[in-house]
Amino acid sequence: MIKIAPSILSADFVNLERDIQRVASADWLHVDVMDGAFVPNITIGVPVVQSIRRCTDMFLDVHLMIEKPERYIAAFAQAGANLLSVHLEADHPSGIARALALMEEHKVQKAVALRPITKAEAILPYLEQLDLVLVMTVEPGFGGQAFMDEQLTVVRQVRELIDRYNPACRLEVDGGVSPKTAAQVLAAGADTLVAGSAVYGAPDPAQAIAALRGN
Repeated sequence: MIKIAPSILSADFVNLERDIQRVASADWLHVDVMDGAFVPNITIGVPVVQSIRRCTDMFLDVHLMIEKPERYIAAFAQAGANLLSVHLEADHPSGIARALALMEEHKVQKAVALRPITKAEAILPYLEQLDLVLVMTVEPGFGGQAFMDEQLTVVRQVRELIDRYNPACRLEVDGGVSPKTAAQVLAAGADTLVAGSAVYGAPDPAQAIAALRGN
């Protein structure tokens, strides 16, 4: 089943509760956390996730674009995240393993994320324990970027690995997702779509969400 996860990075932060309600027809809410070090942008932190949790019961898909993410797993889990994704490029393999162990301890779903520079095979040491793999189809750091067509190859490769080693794992794509590119990534094997400007930049976010589903 396809899941749609609007990214609040494209929402109006002055009216964040309103903009969360505007995407209530979606399945998940995608929360981009950036630290200004792993990526050249700073967005939100634990207090905002706590506030989001108080105003919605939507599934919170929290994408940690931060260095050494193990330091913050407990805090974001306690703030109300349902799933945490950590970038394989953000720490040494031992640090990623510790981050995933902390997710298990705090009973949140576990995910790893891949920048465009990273090959699909990098997920293999972790794949059997994951709930989701996130493939970036833009270079992380800013919303509104153009979709990188060459990443469709990585999506296909990740799908093959998931089907072989952990068929229950979801495959999420984030970056430049629109009704046009959604069809491409779904055909390549994705089942979970993150969309920011395609949803919040539309006159009717609910219609945009339906379009992403192919309706």
